Amino acid sequence: MPAPDLSRRMFLRGVGVTMALPWLESRNVWGVEAPAARPSSEAPVRVGVLFAGNGFHGKEWWAKGKGRDMELGQVLAPLADFRDKLVFIRGLYNEEALKGNIHSSQTGNLLSGAPLASGGEIRSGTSFDQLIAQSHAGSTKVPSLVLGCEQPNPAVHKNYSMLYSSHISWSSPTSPTPLELFPALAFDRLFKDESAKGDESVLDAVLADAQDFRRDVSVSDRRKLDEYLDSVREVEQRLARAGERGELQGWKPTLDKPNIPRPADGIPQDIAEHMKLMCDILVLGFQTDTTRVSTLKLNNDHSSLRFPQLGVDYMIHHLLSHTDTPDWLKVNQLFTGQLAYIARKLDAIQEGDRTALDNTMLMMCSSMLSGGTHDATQLPVVLVGGGGGKLQGGRVLDYLKSDNRKMCSLFLSMLDKAGLHVDAFGDSTEPLGEV
Repeated sequence: MPAPDLSRRMFLRGVGVTMALPWLESRNVWGVEAPAARPSSEAPVRVGVLFAGNGFHGKEWWAKGKGRDMELGQVLAPLADFRDKLVFIRGLYNEEALKGNIHSSQTGNLLSGAPLASGGEIRSGTSFDQLIAQSHAGSTKVPSLVLGCEQPNPAVHKNYSMLYSSHISWSSPTSPTPLELFPALAFDRLFKDESAKGDESVLDAVLADAQDFRRDVSVSDRRKLDEYLDSVREVEQRLARAGERGELQGWKPTLDKPNIPRPADGIPQDIAEHMKLMCDILVLGFQTDTTRVSTLKLNNDHSSLRFPQLGVDYMIHHLLSHTDTPDWLKVNQLFTGQLAYIARKLDAIQEGDRTALDNTMLMMCSSMLSGGTHDATQLPVVLVGGGGGKLQGGRVLDYLKSDNRKMCSLFLSMLDKAGLHVDAFGDSTEPLGEV
C-alpha cells in the first residue's frame, strides 16, 4: 500500500538547499519540475544609503546643468567624475520631521516619514531599506547590512530619545535595526559562515536525503525520482560546461570570497580609516551578492566626531555644522568622498554590459539642509548609480514648488526600481515620476 499522505508538498533538504519534488503516486504531494536550464542573466539591483548628520555647508550644496557639463557646489566636488550617473534632488522633505524637536525628530523618521513618539518612548516606522530587505529574505545570506561609524546615543534631547538621532534604519516601528560599528565583525557577518557554499552542487547537497526518501516509494516512483534527479544533474553539468567556456548562463557575483583581509579587531582611531573600511565592506557585500541592501551611517545627528586628520580638531561635528567655514567644507567633502569612493569601486566591477554601479542605487542624505539653521523644510538628497538601467543620471530635479515633494514619494520610486511594487509608503501614495 502507498505510504500515508505526509504533506501536500514534499522537499529534499540539504545544508542550505531545499529542492521540491515532482508529483509522485506513492506520495500524494505536488512539487515543481526540474530547475530551468537558464537562470536570469540580469544582475540584481542593490540599494545603498549613506547618512551624514547635521546637514552640509549652506552655500555649497547645489548642482545645476546636466550630464558631464553639470556644475557642482564644493560639497559635491568629490563626485565630479560621476556627474553623468548622478541625480541631484532639491526640495523634498518629511512633514513629520517638522513636528518635534531638532536633531532627533529630524532623523528618526528620515527613511520612513513616520510620526515619532516623544517622552523618551521609542516608536517610528519601518524604513524603506528594511522593506526591501524583508522582501528579499532568503535571497541572500544577509538580508541587509547596517553599518555605523559612531556609537548610538541613548540620552534624551528636548523630550525625544537620541536613539532617533543614532539610527536611520528601522526593522519595525519599535525596533531600530542594530548597527555594526566594528569593521571586523561586519566582515565576519558577511563571510565567516562557510556552511553553505554557493558553488556546491544542489544535487550533492540533497543526495543523502534523496537516498533515504527513495527507499520508501514505489518502483515506478523510484524511476520517476531517478529521472528527475538526472535532469537536475544534467542542468548543473551544462551550466558548469558553459561557465568553463565563458558563455553567459546567468548572472553570478564577480567574487565568491573576499578580496581584502579581515580588518583588525576594534574600532579604528582614525575616523577616515573607519569610514573607508565600512565602505569596502559595503562594496564586498554587493560584489559577492552576500547582501543587496546596505545603510552606512557615517555619524549621528548631533554628532560628537572630531577630525584631527583634517586639521579640524578644535570643535565637534555638531558645533562645527553651525559654521559655514572652510573647515566645515573639509568635513563635508570627507563625507561625500565616501560616496565617491563606493561609486568608484562599484564602477570598476563589470557585470555583463553594465557595471555594479549601473546596477545599484546609492543615496546620500541628511536630516537637515544646513546645521546652522537646522532647516528640514528641504532635505539634501543625491542619487548615484543606474538602478539596473532604470535610473537616468546627469540630472537636477527641483521639487521645491511641486505639489508632491515628499521624501516618501522618492522612496516609492526607489522601491519600484528595486522590484518591490507597493501602492503606498509612509505618507505618500504617489512616486516621483521623474526619478
